[in-house]
Amino acid sequence: MLAVHFDCPGGPENLYVKEVLKPHPGEGEVLVKVSASALNRADLLQRRGKYPPPKGASEILGLEAAGTVVEFGGGCEGRWRVGDAVMALLSGGGHAQYVTVPEGHLMPVPADMTFAQAAAIPEAWLTAFQLLHFVGKIEEGETVLIHAGASGVGVAAIQLVRLAKAIPIVTAGTQEKLDATANLGAAAGFNYKTEDFSEKVLAFTQGSGVDIILDCVGGSYWEKNLNCLKTDGRWIIYGLLSGGEVHGDFLARLLAKRGSIHTSLLRSREKEASLGITVETLFLRQYKERLVGAFTRTVLPHLRVGACPRLRPLVHSIYPLHRIAEAHAAMEENRNIGKIVIEMPP
Repeated sequence: MLAVHFDCPGGPENLYVKEVLKPHPGEGEVLVKVSASALNRADLLQRRGKYPPPKGASEILGLEAAGTVVEFGGGCEGRWRVGDAVMALLSGGGHAQYVTVPEGHLMPVPADMTFAQAAAIPEAWLTAFQLLHFVGKIEEGETVLIHAGASGVGVAAIQLVRLAKAIPIVTAGTQEKLDATANLGAAAGFNYKTEDFSEKVLAFTQGSGVDIILDCVGGSYWEKNLNCLKTDGRWIIYGLLSGGEVHGDFLARLLAKRGSIHTSLLRSREKEASLGITVETLFLRQYKERLVGAFTRTVLPHLRVGACPRLRPLVHSIYPLHRIAEAHAAMEENRNIGKIVIEMPP
């Protein structure tokens, strides 16, 4: 099969397509013929040598894919049939013509969606769903500040906050991106390049601050995040685009607000290989499957395309596999509003 490859860490120019062995499904796994995948920040970090795949995961880039079921490994429970259109949450391997997936990490492609649209869902939407519901325990009426509101996770989070009957507000770096987030349901948006978002957030919330912050930026935002965090608020860190160093009276100010910090990385929640089964190990094994199951039941029925969908994936651009370097360059330049999708050759 064809797959994206790089020989050494570096820039997008290091990426190329090469022929590699097609994987075979193991115990409880399904082989999927990939029609489309999508790009995530984790792919850029892995390409630079800063985010290696979890132990046992494919070294090929790609954390989500959409395509067709073609083969089963032993022990599968019969949830899927050959020919089913599916989308998959992956720990790696999506930027290739075939990928193996634990059967519990698959979801059906909604009937009215193309594979390119479906590929924009798994990683971004499951990340946002996890942050809001599994980690943040969002409640009706709460206000949620979403950094990078026009990113794949941001686009999903805005809509999921609305679905939870809560209030999404966002930051972004251009007026075009703020306009796009408003069209998706953001109640307010602030340009972090030209204004102090913490002051704007406090003005919007009449001084009370936000209940939840979804933060993929990290270090450089800590003071402003604390300024606009509500007493007893939850600050959820899932990325460190600006680095992880914090200097100053961070803990004292966090304590004064009785704030709580949560951290989350979805990719590293992989099945444990250990034979020593403990309650914690069992929980980790089942985490992604529980997440996919909850999302499939509660969110997937609302995801549609066409006229007036309640929830919709947002595809910014589609690149064929052989232009993978251009796709990486586009994401590095922050040009995208929504997802960048990679289409596989037939």
